[in-house]
Amino acid sequence: MATDEYLATPAELAEILGRPADDPKLLFALRAATRRFRGAVRHRVTLVEGDAVTLDGNGRESILLPVWPTTVVTSVHLDGELLVDGTDYAWSHDGILRRLGCRVWPPRLRCLTVVYSHGWPVDEVPEDIVEVVLDQARIVDTVKPGVQSKAVGGQSVTFGAQAAIGVTDQWAKAVARHKVRTSGDA
Repeated sequence: MATDEYLATPAELAEILGRPADDPKLLFALRAATRRFRGAVRHRVTLVEGDAVTLDGNGRESILLPVWPTTVVTSVHLDGELLVDGTDYAWSHDGILRRLGCRVWPPRLRCLTVVYSHGWPVDEVPEDIVEVVLDQARIVDTVKPGVQSKAVGGQSVTFGAQAAIGVTDQWAKAVARHKVRTSGDA
């Protein structure tokens, strides 16, 4: 079972590597890959409750919350005034915060404070994230830093450029899809 410490299960990585799920080196590789993904997207990915963010207004009807999926919006303050869900604004699972009543968010810096919950429960982390984290953990476990080719006796192994630098196209696409959104992403 996955825990909040990992974005994939040790059992899945153990199956790939052919080692026990409690192997310290395997757990280190999975923890390192999880940290690397979280660092690249700049958020936990798993469920965070009651996160408070201050946002800039954009002069438009809708604004994007930085992290999705949104599970609940607890409060929205505009210039310190508490707004009412369903009357002043509405929100979506995709992290869209929409002003209601033909109004727009004012084009001012730091005018919105939103308290919301976001992310996936540990057992519902998207498969694209699980897959790239497992792949990255396999690379961390297998590839020696700075080594692209290794020969022992009559056998040799050469690692591809992706393994040597640790970034695949699949990784880059997953990071782009799940990264923290900015006002320019709207």
